[in-house]
Amino acid sequence: MRGPMALVIGGSASPLLSLRLSRALRCGLVRTEVRRFPDGEIYVRVRRDVAGERVIVVQSNGRSQNENLIELLLTLELMKDMGAREVVAVVPYMAYSRQDRRFTPGEAVSAKTVCRLIECAGADHFITVDMHHRETLQHFSIKSNDLTAAHAIGGYLKRLRLKRPLVLGADRGAAERAKNVALEMGADHDYIEKKRISPESVRVSVGGFDVRGRDVVIVDDIISTGGTVAESARILRKNGARTVHAACTHPVLVGNAMEKMRSAGVRRVIATDTIESDVSVVSVAPVVAGTLG
Repeated sequence: MRGPMALVIGGSASPLLSLRLSRALRCGLVRTEVRRFPDGEIYVRVRRDVAGERVIVVQSNGRSQNENLIELLLTLELMKDMGAREVVAVVPYMAYSRQDRRFTPGEAVSAKTVCRLIECAGADHFITVDMHHRETLQHFSIKSNDLTAAHAIGGYLKRLRLKRPLVLGADRGAAERAKNVALEMGADHDYIEKKRISPESVRVSVGGFDVRGRDVVIVDDIISTGGTVAESARILRKNGARTVHAACTHPVLVGNAMEKMRSAGVRRVIATDTIESDVSVVSVAPVVAGTLG
C-alpha cells in the first residue's frame, strides 16, 4: 500500500497510531473532523477527496466504546460514499470483542453484531490486533487479519534487561501469548491458574515454577480492572519474586486499575497504542504496516 494512492484516515481515538502508521507506510494522513451536536449525536467530516484511492481508516474502540464505534462506522461509510477504491478498517481494539459467545441463555453475541456492522458500513478489509478470541473473525465475509503484538512487547521487555526473567500468562488462555513474548526475550514462560468469581473478582494460584529472586512479567491481551494482575502480583511477591511487571496489548484500565496494581507491588505496566494511554510504550504500527505494505 505504499505510494500516493494510499491514505491514512485518522480517527479521534487513535491520533498517535494513525500518525505512526502513515509514517511507516510513507503515505498521507488526514484527520477526521469530529464534533458533537447539542443532543449528543456525532458529526464526522473528512476534508479530502478520496475518490479512487485506497484508504486506511484507523479508529480504536476503547473508551468511550459506543461513540468510538459509531465514529468508525460513519467514517467507513463516508469513505465509500466519497468514492474510495478500497476501504481498510484498522480497528486495533474492537468494542464488545469479549462478548463473543452466548454465555447464558438470551444474551446478545455482541462481537458478532459489531463485525457485521463494520462490514455493512463499507469495510473491504478488517485488521485488528490480539482479538480476544481469533474465531470472532469468522463473522466477517471480507478479508480479515488478527495480528499479534507479542513480539513487539517481547522486544521492549528484552531491552529492560530483567534479571532471570519469567513470563507468565495471566491464565491458561494467555499461555501462547506468554510463550511468544518469552521467545523474543529468550526467557522462561508458564501461566497462572485463574478462577473468576465475578466480573470484578478473581482467584489465582501460582504453582509449578520457582519465582524466587526472579523478575516476573504477567502477560495478557487486556488489562481491564487490574484484579487478576494485582492478585497474581501479591502471590508472586509473597513467593519471593524480585520484581513483578505487567504487560498487555490493550490497556482498558477501568477505574482505579493502575492504583490497584501498583498497591499490589507491580513495578511497571507496559502496553501498546491499540488504546492510547500513559502506559502505551509499544506501538503496533510496524506490525500493521507489515500487513499493509
